[in-house]
Amino acid sequence: MKLRCRDILAMAVSGLAGALIVVLIGSVVLRYTGADEEIVERSFTIDHEANTFLLDGKPFQYVAGSFHYFRAHPNAWQKRLRTMRAAGLNVVDTYVEWSLHNPRDGEYLWSGIADLERFIQLAQGEGFHVILRPGPYICAERDNGGLPYWLFTKYPGIKMRTNDTNYTHEVSIWYSKLMQRMQPYMHGNGGPIIMVQVENEYGVFHACDHDYLNWLRDETEKYVQGKALLFTTDIPNDRIQCGKIEGVFATTDFGYDRLHEIDEIWEILRSVQPTGPLVNSEFYPGWLTHWQEDNQRRDGVLVANALRKMLEYKASVNFYMFFGGTNFGFTAGANDFGDSKYAPDVTSYDYDAVMDEVGNITHKFELVREVIREYLDIPNVRLFKEESFAYGRVEMSPVLNLLSPEGRNILAKGDAVLSTKPMTFEELDQFSALVLYETNLTGIDEGQSYVLTLNDLRDRALVYVDHEWQGILSRQNANFSLTLENLKNSKLQLLVENQGRINFNIADDIKGILGSITLQKGGVGDVEELENWHNTGFPLEDPQISELWTAIHNKALKELENDTTSRLHHGPVVYYGEFVVNKLRHTFLNPSGWGKGVAFVNGFNLGRYWPPARPQLTLYVPQEILHLGVNSMVLVEYEQTNREGENVKPFITFDDTPQLDL
Repeated sequence: MKLRCRDILAMAVSGLAGALIVVLIGSVVLRYTGADEEIVERSFTIDHEANTFLLDGKPFQYVAGSFHYFRAHPNAWQKRLRTMRAAGLNVVDTYVEWSLHNPRDGEYLWSGIADLERFIQLAQGEGFHVILRPGPYICAERDNGGLPYWLFTKYPGIKMRTNDTNYTHEVSIWYSKLMQRMQPYMHGNGGPIIMVQVENEYGVFHACDHDYLNWLRDETEKYVQGKALLFTTDIPNDRIQCGKIEGVFATTDFGYDRLHEIDEIWEILRSVQPTGPLVNSEFYPGWLTHWQEDNQRRDGVLVANALRKMLEYKASVNFYMFFGGTNFGFTAGANDFGDSKYAPDVTSYDYDAVMDEVGNITHKFELVREVIREYLDIPNVRLFKEESFAYGRVEMSPVLNLLSPEGRNILAKGDAVLSTKPMTFEELDQFSALVLYETNLTGIDEGQSYVLTLNDLRDRALVYVDHEWQGILSRQNANFSLTLENLKNSKLQLLVENQGRINFNIADDIKGILGSITLQKGGVGDVEELENWHNTGFPLEDPQISELWTAIHNKALKELENDTTSRLHHGPVVYYGEFVVNKLRHTFLNPSGWGKGVAFVNGFNLGRYWPPARPQLTLYVPQEILHLGVNSMVLVEYEQTNREGENVKPFITFDDTPQLDL
């Protein structure tokens, strides 16, 4: 339908509802014709002859940047977006994380860091179009690729990312909650969303299930209704056909390291998408990093040169990531590279991106902006300078042993559950953190050594006998056996940590101890499987963390006696400290000398720290979680402190610079 401005005014004068006018104006744009102002429907389409996008009928090329709302404090969203706009970007790209919004079956979150609608509104207010990537699988180096852990419990044996009816049923429920909220923000409805992704890099997924892809296309379009463009993203290799969906626009992704074969990459894309604009939906200016490896860095000059080359092809480009941010809490995922080498992702998602983890520009930002300037107008936007501050040394006092009766009362998720075999995190309805497995050892010969073996450990186990630390077993280090002494009439305790579910090419990465737990006398005798386990969950989430905070603030917890060494022989310990803030600034928690654990500031879970593993040492502390006056610091330390003597308290420092490259 086409109307002129005078027609709309006439309807208003004649008494038609103002709501109708709002709807009409929201779905159309004005175009000056010389004689009158003609109303043209809003649209985002493809010109297959000119190989270009058409935004409201006009050719459109975009340079976008990925910014995942769930990797920054919501009070920082607008500042991050404005800095991105200052680079000349005209589109912002974000994943939607199902597990964030739907953490438990039937429970939905849409506020705070999960306020996706506010994020989209802020993006539109800063002059951005939006690319929405709802998955439902997103990878993104997030736990389980963004899919909720509770699917494993509700549907044992569920086949994720396939036409499994249990999976598609749950996706349809999730989309009914998510996509109805997104409908008003589609470009054709007056909003900023111009493109909506269907699945994510599906070509490399083993299933190659086109029945599922076609179903997901239709389920997505049910809500998009032609008001935005559906698209796919795939790695440019010989499996790209597995990710192509009939009737859905295809794009690819690659970094500057493949620039020398860019013509071959475009040919691969053209093999499934013969016409239309060329798009690199994930151009990598940096890369992801795992614990126990070097931090990944990428040269800014090479990044800028690669961007110029792609724009010369008139391609549209999305930087993944432009702003990386942080994997707060237990959200970082992991990878498995096919040789059973499990590699958990670090907490920082700095990614060596174009903006750093705090949100400031880098030299790479300046180089990229100059290239963008050659093709797009750079808006006159004032850049934010985020300031950091070193709040200094904070002494930490031990206040709670996790394995003590008091520790269990406060931090355990209810009483222990009895089972013949050890129960998984999922069976205990627990997202992450720790599960304690305990059993009494019988039939043990005095004076004999025994080899303990944990089969299919996921992921890391602290081994205790009668509360005395014996050693560590690790999936990442492929170390599953430990020799134990003096076991007669003893209790075996295994505290297992979930280090993050696999995010890429996801498998059934269920957590806990999935196989048998055995003892073998002398390492050569008969193998005995241990049974009759007490399973105790320590989720380190609310309501237990809130109860811990209340107990600390009410002085209900007395300071524990320190061990005589830095090793925590009798179990993980909660440490507490306070620091004063006179001016609100970003800062970086430095746990040098500590072992492994989780850090909380004012009840906010900053994420996992693990100094001995490198490369990340410091944890980013957003100024948005601090307040003037006394602030609280808690470490749940699994292994050791940095105390240097019997009369010296362990400590952490708050620094003004990050350390991500140990």
